[in-house]
Amino acid sequence: MSLRVTIHYKGTETVCEFAPDSVLIGRLTRADGPGLDLSDDASVSRRHALIEVKEGACWLTDLGSSFGTTVNGLDIRSSGPQRVWPQDTVTVGETMLRLGLVSDAQPGSPAEGDRAAVQITRAIDTSHAHLAPAVAGGTPAEKRLALLAELPEQFGAQGHGDALLQLIMNRVVDVIPNARRGALLLRDPQHDTLLLKGYVSPDEPAVSETLARRALVEKRGFLWHATGVANPSQSVRQHQILHGMYAPLEWRGEVFGVICVDSPLAEDSFQEQDLEFLLTIGRYAAMTLTEQRQQRELEECGRLTERLLANFSTQVRTRLVEQARQGKLRPGGAKSEVTVLFCDICGFTRQAAQMDPQDIVEMLNHYFGALVQVILSQDGTIDKFIGDAVLAVFGSPDPDARQHEKALRAAVAIQATVADVSRARTARGDVTCQVSIGLHCGEVFHGFIGAMDRLEFTVIGDAVNRACRYCDACAPGEVLASADLFQRIFSLVKAEKVPIQTKEGELVAYRIKSLKTAA
Repeated sequence: MSLRVTIHYKGTETVCEFAPDSVLIGRLTRADGPGLDLSDDASVSRRHALIEVKEGACWLTDLGSSFGTTVNGLDIRSSGPQRVWPQDTVTVGETMLRLGLVSDAQPGSPAEGDRAAVQITRAIDTSHAHLAPAVAGGTPAEKRLALLAELPEQFGAQGHGDALLQLIMNRVVDVIPNARRGALLLRDPQHDTLLLKGYVSPDEPAVSETLARRALVEKRGFLWHATGVANPSQSVRQHQILHGMYAPLEWRGEVFGVICVDSPLAEDSFQEQDLEFLLTIGRYAAMTLTEQRQQRELEECGRLTERLLANFSTQVRTRLVEQARQGKLRPGGAKSEVTVLFCDICGFTRQAAQMDPQDIVEMLNHYFGALVQVILSQDGTIDKFIGDAVLAVFGSPDPDARQHEKALRAAVAIQATVADVSRARTARGDVTCQVSIGLHCGEVFHGFIGAMDRLEFTVIGDAVNRACRYCDACAPGEVLASADLFQRIFSLVKAEKVPIQTKEGELVAYRIKSLKTAA
């Protein structure tokens, strides 16, 4: 038994045969000994991968290559030895390989250990339009080959959903001799039931759930016939299943469902090569279902990340996205000083009682949309929306030496922006409002809390409550800063010292009149 390797690189196809039980793949030197030398491909590592022939099968192991080794598009780095079938596509760097075993070399064939190239007599480009249809009317073996060649393209064209699984079932019954009916079932893990996703039958689906579950549990395919079965199941009797094949939809140890074909005719039968083909189709389908699930998870993760990061400035968002990509965005936080901005719409409850709900939402979105942009432009972070109020923090999640100044500038800019929005709404005859803003700085706990699939950014501490107190004491259109904040920004503003009454008693506040003009 010899190992045959078909090599595709930059439009050229070469075939090599090897007698050893193991073949090293890489950019080899004389010191490495015989092997598959791919020195022309600069993206191949010096010792890239190892092919081993064990018990009549090919096994492939990545040897810690820089750019990885894939089988049917899946990276096998750190996965250990992977079995490779003749129809599998192996990619090493920019080189595509197909591995297969052939009978012992005949006289005149390449000598043991040689890397001699076999002359190619005919090659077909993978984009050739007639790759599969050209043999559509041929022998059963040619029909199987045609289906295997077209399935990847069909998977991509059909996308997600039951239409793809029905397509698989239609083609399988078409190419397997004596397959009169067929069905494809997926396992519902939540309820442990089998869901019919595609079938071919002149009337109702013909499925033996007993046999299907056997293929699921045992994770192996089998041929079945009714001869000698003393007590066939009700479904077998009802549908007159005399011959059948059942194969699990399995990929990397996970079983998604079962694909089966059968015949009610006594003269029909299935062969071992038919079962091998059905198992291959099952692997194709399971691999596609795995890819689709991963794609859905990535899309959902992307939506969750987008919602989570919408409240951060561009600079912070970029860092957090990179952390999420590397799997390092996890629950946790820290204690440090931050500056808190609390902004509330004045008299909102009274106004809302006289407005249509849709108009209320439109007004909030109009004002909040404008002031959020102001906060983010000053590197602030939106902690949360509380009804008609917004809580923002500066100096979190990243420390910022200018957090006090930026919070001040954001507050002044918010009042100017709200005035602009109100003028535009007045011109349209819409309801307008004013906002009050409280500013305070102090130590808080800030960070991400919750489970991995439900992370939320939050700020907890007395400084948050204090900012709210200063906001409550504001008149419409005012900004009040605490004494703790004012001592850090006094050189930047014109302000008036005023006493305010709060639940904690009288506090000193500074009413911000304007920013000082820079010299």
